[in-house]
Amino acid sequence: MADFSKMMKQVQKMQNQMAKLQEELAQRELEATSGGGAVRAVANGKKQLLSIEISPEVIDPEDKDMLEDMVVAAVNEVMERVDDMTSEEMKKVTGGLDLPPGLM
Repeated sequence: MADFSKMMKQVQKMQNQMAKLQEELAQRELEATSGGGAVRAVANGKKQLLSIEISPEVIDPEDKDMLEDMVVAAVNEVMERVDDMTSEEMKKVTGGLDLPPGLM
């Protein structure tokens, strides 16, 4: 019974650490660019897109498809960076244990 109590205390400690980490990650901002820096996307650790910056020289009404592709690429890249950062930080809290998506 003492082992169970000890294990539950460890689980509770990990849960508290994970909650604190979630708060910290929400405050972090990451960025990614595409088109050689022509499009810049910024997101926070909660995977909320905060801003998109587009260089005026790539705004061509005749080639809107290219601009749309660059925006999608920048957004996808920044979201991947958020996932990577979250995964790395979670491994520190869980001692390397990979948790299924959604438990963070």
